Amino acid sequence: MGGMFGVVSRKDCVTDLFFGIDYHSHLGTKKGGIAVYGENGFNRAIHNISNSPFRTKFENDIKEMSGKMGIGCISDNEPQPLLINCRLGSYAIVSVGRVANMEELIQDAFDNGHTHFLEMSGGEVNQTELIAAMINQKDTYVDGIINVLRKVKGSISFMLMTKDGLYLVRDKLGRTPLNIGKGENGFCASFESHAYINLGYSLYKELGPGEVCFMTSEEVKTLVEANDKMKICSFLWVYYGYPTSCYEGRNVEEMRYECGRLMAQRDDIKDIDLVAGVPDSGIAHAIGYSNESHIQYGRPFIKYTPTWPRSFMPQIQADRNLIAKMKLIPIASLIKGKSLLLIDDSIVRGTQLRDTTEYLYNSGARAVHIRPACPPIMYGCPYLNFSRSTSDMDLITRRVIKKREGENDINMLETYSDPDTPEYNAMVEEIRKELNFTSLRFNRLDDMLQAIGLDSDKICTYCFNGKK
Repeated sequence: MGGMFGVVSRKDCVTDLFFGIDYHSHLGTKKGGIAVYGENGFNRAIHNISNSPFRTKFENDIKEMSGKMGIGCISDNEPQPLLINCRLGSYAIVSVGRVANMEELIQDAFDNGHTHFLEMSGGEVNQTELIAAMINQKDTYVDGIINVLRKVKGSISFMLMTKDGLYLVRDKLGRTPLNIGKGENGFCASFESHAYINLGYSLYKELGPGEVCFMTSEEVKTLVEANDKMKICSFLWVYYGYPTSCYEGRNVEEMRYECGRLMAQRDDIKDIDLVAGVPDSGIAHAIGYSNESHIQYGRPFIKYTPTWPRSFMPQIQADRNLIAKMKLIPIASLIKGKSLLLIDDSIVRGTQLRDTTEYLYNSGARAVHIRPACPPIMYGCPYLNFSRSTSDMDLITRRVIKKREGENDINMLETYSDPDTPEYNAMVEEIRKELNFTSLRFNRLDDMLQAIGLDSDKICTYCFNGKK
């Protein structure tokens, strides 16, 4: 997904910027970047973080940087921040999200006089440069920002740093968060609400959907008011979010406890020796389940953090499966002869959870019952790229439905999404058999939404039910 952080201060901000960006390392695996503005103008560094953490890649760069303003990111996609020089002036820009209509907007840029794009990422136009080109089409920064929010399909939030301050933009439906923190010497802006707490900032405000603010060290001005409609991503609580983060006032860890509690209330399974969570996002769900069911919580395997300190995952699926296995080390005495109930955040392809289950069987488990913390995923995300699936048919649900329904599969998705239908139960049973689970029961959408605790019409559930 990616995360971003920015600071405007009355004193040098590089240290705050460095650690604020680092606190977003769980959100991306490819690139990291920092840009600051100081007496000598803009200074920037970008590094590949696929094989080592952000902090180790940038600790030498920040020794050479100084300035009272800065922005930066952890990215799952393109290198950024970008430095732009155009008729509006010079600025740095960083973005989070996914532009779903890239080709349309690239052609639109060409039709409006844009001659070329310099930045290429994986053979494609750099998404953040496209956003900059759309801003540059207009006569002011604000008009350019509005142009972006009006034309982009998908979701895009971004920060734009000029010599005078930072423009902060939350995507028009608020699918991703953007918070402002206030400190003794100025303000910061952050995707994650926890990123500034230990840096001496406290929550000043949370931008609403489509809201645009301008931030200096002295004040924050709202330039474009927030929209009434919001569709924040439910996976922020289920999977992406760090446990200490809050979105729209709802803490991630607290939501996961409640999610596990509601799952336990619906479950009537017997003969369970231990409830466990797949590290890291499944742990809090499992604690909530254990507390409600009064079944012992335990950790039959431990994530090896000394050399896997972050969410590093290669892009090749076979390598990803190997790394997922290498991270987890079993505790034989907590597995052998035991009936385990295992909670993971979700099932996408199913390959990793199948391998984890086999791993437990091979370590002596008597039974492995699986309880995903969200409903079956039926559609790939067109907004945030929460999974690396390139096709809906990568999803195990869609493969099973295709096998059962043939060419009529697309017309049956609503029926298979309903947990009260025979088709849904048959799909779940097919998944259970294919992945070799002792039993399988997904969380219900209504329970997941109850655990989040916001009005359901404010939460995006597209990947579960196809509703935009």
